[in-house]
Amino acid sequence: MLVSLHVKNFAIINEVEVYFKDHLNILTGETGAGKSIIIGSVNAALGAKISKDMIRNGADYAFIELVFETEDKAVLQAMNELDIPMDDNQIIISRKIMSGRSISKINGENVTAAALSTIAELLIDIHGQHEHQSLLHKSKHLEIVDHFAKDEIGELKQELEQCYKRYVKAKQEFDQTGMDEEKRLREISFLEYELNEIEQAALVPGEDEELTARYKKLSNANTISEGLQTVYQLTGYEAASAGDAIGRALRTLMKLAEYDETIQGFLNEVSDIDGLLNDFNRDLSQYLSAMENPEEELHEVTKRLDQINHLKAKYGNSIDQIIAYGKECETKLVQYRDYDEYRSKLNKILIQEEESLNRLCETLSEIRKRKAKELTLKIKEALVALNFLDVKFDIVFEQLPNYTSNGYDEGEFIISTNPGEALKPLSKVASGGELSRIMLGIKSVLADKDEIETLIFDEIDVGISGRTAQKVSEQLSTIAKHHQIICITHLAQIAAMADTHYIIEKQTDGTTTQTMIRELDKEASIDELSRILGGAEITDRVRESAREMKELADTTKKYKL
Repeated sequence: MLVSLHVKNFAIINEVEVYFKDHLNILTGETGAGKSIIIGSVNAALGAKISKDMIRNGADYAFIELVFETEDKAVLQAMNELDIPMDDNQIIISRKIMSGRSISKINGENVTAAALSTIAELLIDIHGQHEHQSLLHKSKHLEIVDHFAKDEIGELKQELEQCYKRYVKAKQEFDQTGMDEEKRLREISFLEYELNEIEQAALVPGEDEELTARYKKLSNANTISEGLQTVYQLTGYEAASAGDAIGRALRTLMKLAEYDETIQGFLNEVSDIDGLLNDFNRDLSQYLSAMENPEEELHEVTKRLDQINHLKAKYGNSIDQIIAYGKECETKLVQYRDYDEYRSKLNKILIQEEESLNRLCETLSEIRKRKAKELTLKIKEALVALNFLDVKFDIVFEQLPNYTSNGYDEGEFIISTNPGEALKPLSKVASGGELSRIMLGIKSVLADKDEIETLIFDEIDVGISGRTAQKVSEQLSTIAKHHQIICITHLAQIAAMADTHYIIEKQTDGTTTQTMIRELDKEASIDELSRILGGAEITDRVRESAREMKELADTTKKYKL
């Protein structure tokens, strides 16, 4: 569940911290007080795109932190796979938003948007103000069915997706082989030319690097030779050179060693130096001899490098890539020389992949249709509980003319809300308020299947009132028995059902404005219900109605739900 929300410098929020409770948490407040900003801050923490304008005026950054507590095995496994540590079953998600960039963290570890999304979708489900509009799109309907059937089709859909990729690849390969005899002969001729050019080059892996090093040496041969000649003179045995000086020192020490055994040690060391210097000069002399007349070798190295670079420009950026390209040419030549057999093999593979894909699609479709019957019955029950008294609800399936990575099904919800009316597509019948209730009904059914602990509803009450609002409040309370619900509402019937009630207020000192949020006790909650019921003027009768509404809600939760 979501334990706490901390927001700083976000929109008109200076700094707020709120601790949520189990079951049904209700948030109310005047229009414009910043209720949607609270939900917006949660979305922002979970990775939603945010404009830099959302940083509070005068602040350098905005900061949002969510603290969750969970023992859900799926969440713990996901955290383990992402190698993010957990203490006391707590997950702390934070986001710091700065101009031009933002940083997201989970339990203090920087995370990518993908990692954040993986964890967030296991922890919380947010129903925004306009999410019910997604029910107007048929693709959403099949998504809902699949969500309901996820325990049975999860692995099947993964297998189908992989099979579809293989099918598409096989189909593309087969389609690309459709060529006439003249084109086939041209392709053979061209491949033979390329392969011959690569084979004649007799390339050796790493050869280009070795040649480049030799080219560097040979093209600078004069500079190297002149420098080494200087070194040879300085370290040689001519007058005033290092070798000459060491030789004289050696002879002097040989005479002195007769007088003191300690000097023998100095003599041995200088003798070693003389030997090393002598070896160095000999190696240097041999290197210089090898450097004579480098022009011919430089010409051969340059010619070979030009050939390799020419092949790189045509066939790959490295010798390994050129060799690999040559092997591809060999494979294609075999295929084109025996073209009919090659096409036959591709066609056989394509048929096999299509048969496998069709079997998977059939299996998926059968499960979807079976689970859809179960789902629509449950949704109908939920809609009756939401004051759709004579509702009929179903889903119709059609088979697409082509395969997709999601099978070949297309599903669409159909509904009738009045006796005698035929079932019609949801998008053609339901009003905005009805769509909102239908989405709540769907959410309530899916909540029984989900292990997601926290659900947020932002103004689920759009377009409803009276008895319907009462039914919606009861449905929310029913869901809240097994889930944490956080709900923003304008309706007293829903607010009265709160297990914990918060008020969102906008305060100003004449210079700045900020949004605040605080938990209400029972009497303060009744005061807030009175405001919602009575508007500007709160009379004793309005307050009595609010108290009665709160007591009735408590009774309903205790004895009816």
